[in-house]
Amino acid sequence: MKKYVFASVMALASIGLALTPTMFAQAQDQKGLSIQDPAEYNDYQMFFTQTNPKTKAEAGEAFLKKYPQSVAKQTVLQQVMEADQAAGDQDGALSAATRLLQVDPNNLEAIYFSVAIKKAQCGKTSDAQTCDDAGTLAQKGLQVTKPAATAQDEWDKLIAGASPIFHSAIALDDVVSKKDYKAAQDQYTDELKMYNDEQSKSMGLTDTLLLAQAYSQPGSAQNLPLACWLYARVWDFAPQQYKTQIEPKLEYYYKKFHGKLDGLDQLKQQAQGSVFPASGWSLAPAPSPQDQIHTLLQSTDPKSLALADKETVLAMGAKADADSMWTVLQGQQTQVPGTVLDASATSMKVAVTVVGHPRADEFTVPLKSPQPCSAFPQGEEAAAAKEFINANGTPDGKLTSLLSESSRIRRISVDGLVPSVKMAVTQDAKAAKVADFIVNLKEPASCKQIPAVGSDFTTNPGAAELVGTYSSYRQVPATSTTSQAAEIVLSDGQVIPGEAKKPTPVHHAPAHRPAH
Repeated sequence: MKKYVFASVMALASIGLALTPTMFAQAQDQKGLSIQDPAEYNDYQMFFTQTNPKTKAEAGEAFLKKYPQSVAKQTVLQQVMEADQAAGDQDGALSAATRLLQVDPNNLEAIYFSVAIKKAQCGKTSDAQTCDDAGTLAQKGLQVTKPAATAQDEWDKLIAGASPIFHSAIALDDVVSKKDYKAAQDQYTDELKMYNDEQSKSMGLTDTLLLAQAYSQPGSAQNLPLACWLYARVWDFAPQQYKTQIEPKLEYYYKKFHGKLDGLDQLKQQAQGSVFPASGWSLAPAPSPQDQIHTLLQSTDPKSLALADKETVLAMGAKADADSMWTVLQGQQTQVPGTVLDASATSMKVAVTVVGHPRADEFTVPLKSPQPCSAFPQGEEAAAAKEFINANGTPDGKLTSLLSESSRIRRISVDGLVPSVKMAVTQDAKAAKVADFIVNLKEPASCKQIPAVGSDFTTNPGAAELVGTYSSYRQVPATSTTSQAAEIVLSDGQVIPGEAKKPTPVHHAPAHRPAH
C-alpha cells in the first residue's frame, strides 16, 4: 500500500473520518478577560462578533499577529481553531490547535482536533511520523484530567465523545508504524465497546473493518473466527456498493478456517445483533490444510483449480500432494493476476535525439544498482535525464561522448528495463506483502508496461497481463508473522500490454519426476 496499506477498502474507510464540531461547546465566554488597551479591545470585539467562520478565523489570525502577547491569546486561538474547523480548513485548524496546546497543554478540544486531523493524514499517507504524532497525542488525550471549572457530568460527556477517536488513532499507529496487530486489536476493541448499537453501525463501522483485518493478519495474534464475525458485521451494515468489496474477504477467511461456506448466511444474521459474538460462540474449524488438500485432489481435476488454489496446494499440501500438483503445472504457461510488489529495473533504454538527425540514437545502459521504476525521470528534459544517467548508469564511450555535446542534444528519454516481477497473488501474500510468484521475463519489459508497485495485473479484458511458464517452486515455512507459503518461480515471462493479442499458450508435456 502507497497510501494507508492496511485498509483495503479505502472508500469505506473514509466513512466516519468526519470530525464532530458540535461535541465541544464554542468558547464564546468573554468573562475573565481584562484587555486594558482600547485599540486591542476594539480589535478583539471586531474579531469576536464575526459570524462567518472563514472571516472569523482570518480576523483571529490578524489579531494574534498584531497582539502576540495578548491576555486573550488562548481564547482567540481556541475560537480560531473552531472557526477553521467549521470552515473546513483542516490545515488552519491543526495549526491553531498546535499553538493552543503550547499555551494550554491539556486542552481536550485541541488534542481532539489534532488527533482527528493527524489520524486522517496518517490514513492517507502512511507517514510513520504523522501516525506516531497522532498516537502520542491520543495517549495524552486519554490521560487528561478534568479542569476544576468544568462540571463532572459535562466532562464525562466530553471524554465519552473524544475517547473513541483516541483509541482509533493509537490503533492506526500500532498498525501502520509498529506493525503490532495485537496492540491494535486491543485498542480497536476498547473503542468499539464505547459505542452503542446504532453508533457501531455508522461511526464505528470503519474500525470494525480494520479490526477484522487486524485479526486476519498472519501471525500469533491471528483469530480467523473473530475476523469472520467482524467481516460479517461490516457486510451487514455497509452501504450496498461496498458489499461486493467486503464479501470476497469474508468468504476467503471463512472458507480458510471452516473449510467450506456452509453456515455463512447464518453467521451474517448472527452478526447483525452485536459487534462482538457472545461468550461461548465458536466456528467449527475445517480439517487440517493437508487433509483438505488431499481430499480436494481426490475429487477435483487439478487443472481446473484457480491459480490461488493451485498455490495453496503447493504451499500447504503434504509433499506427495504438492509434488503431484507440480507435475501438472511444470512447463505450463499461466496468467498471473495479483499485486506488483517489486519491479526494479537493472538496465535502462536511453534515446538521444540530436540536431539534424530525425531519428534518435538508442542505447541499453546497465545500472549500477537496481532502481524502482518510480525513480526514472519523466518526460524528455535533457538535463534531468543526463543527471540520472550519470548518477545511476554505466554508459559506454559513444553515449558518454554524445552526452557531452549538450548544444547538439534536442531531447533525451530514459526508460527502465525490468527483468523480473515479484507478485503477491493470494490474500495472505497481499496482507503480508510477501511475493508468492516471481516471474522472470523472457525479455526485459519497459517500466511503462508494468503497473506501479502496489497496483495490480488483472484478468480484465483490455488490461495489461502478466504471463509466464511454471519453472520451480519451494515451500516456505511459517514464521511468527507469516503463514506457511509457496514461492513459485515462472520463466519466459511476458508483459502483454492492454488491448494486445494474447500469445498462444505453449503446452509442454509434464516433466517426469521420480515417484515418492
